[in-house]
Amino acid sequence: MNEQIHAREVRLIDEDGTQLGIKSLFDALSLAQARGRDLLEIAPGATPPVAKIADFSKFRYEREKRLKESRKHQKAGQVKEIRMRSMISEHDLSTKIHHASDFIDQRCKVRMTVVFRGREMEHREFGLSLLGRIKEQLEGKFVVEQDPRMEGNRMSMLLAPKK
Repeated sequence: MNEQIHAREVRLIDEDGTQLGIKSLFDALSLAQARGRDLLEIAPGATPPVAKIADFSKFRYEREKRLKESRKHQKAGQVKEIRMRSMISEHDLSTKIHHASDFIDQRCKVRMTVVFRGREMEHREFGLSLLGRIKEQLEGKFVVEQDPRMEGNRMSMLLAPKK
């Protein structure tokens, strides 16, 4: 900003976005000061660097507003987890599948986890068949991002919504 710019020449842009051409740094600074504005370096990597005549506080406010708005619309990072036991009843399973379907409709990833306790660890095939039944009932709504695998006493798979 202003005197912190070290380039000899800059490609100057006016407040309304019109290009004023390539000017020397001194000319650009004097033009900005005559208008009561700041000279902001927008693209320092360009040749010559791009500078804009603008109010710095307004520029900073609008930049923060854009960043906040872009963060607000990001939802891809959310992962919802649904846990169940390997001997879950049919009605409870349908409820869990309904919740998973709602999460996928909301564009969230869903981790389906089957928890084994004690001797249930010897019958991991029940967990695999349970996750297979879930895949069948949610057919067409998702993409399997991570196939079922064991992590300690838990078997889980990760489902992501189709694009």
